[in-house]
Amino acid sequence: MARYSVNNYTVDVLLADIKSGNIAIPEMQRPFVWDATQVRDLMDSLYKGFPVGYIIVWQNPSVKLKDGTVAIGKKVLIDGQQRITAMAAAIVGQEVLDSHYKWKRVCIAFNPINTTYHLAPCTWINHFIKAKTFLSFTKEGACYALALNVYTCFII
Repeated sequence: MARYSVNNYTVDVLLADIKSGNIAIPEMQRPFVWDATQVRDLMDSLYKGFPVGYIIVWQNPSVKLKDGTVAIGKKVLIDGQQRITAMAAAIVGQEVLDSHYKWKRVCIAFNPINTTYHLAPCTWINHFIKAKTFLSFTKEGACYALALNVYTCFII
């Protein structure tokens, strides 16, 4: 009997597992240390269909998690925390706990004309999140807050 299995999951399945709490971060993991440039580059790689490495999870009910609970029934993230957290921040708009143990939002933007990702001022995105605007235009661009809390700014 195999001691491990290799599975292919789409980004939306991984993000659904994160939002539902099925994937959890163990206490031993470091905080999120990527900067916005690294998040932008990951999103660009995903958009272009480049491989972004393996995500390794472990099912062990006795592992203590970052939130102080134990991992009963959850997949414990062993490798890929920075990538998973970056995707949750960029696609779902989830705030991240940075290396200074402060909550922050990672803000990036996508230009559909030349299909490139850019760093974006968080004030744009925060404005649209607070206003619950589905489509708004500014001088700088258009920001969409889509139905499932997926936040994307388009620079035009």
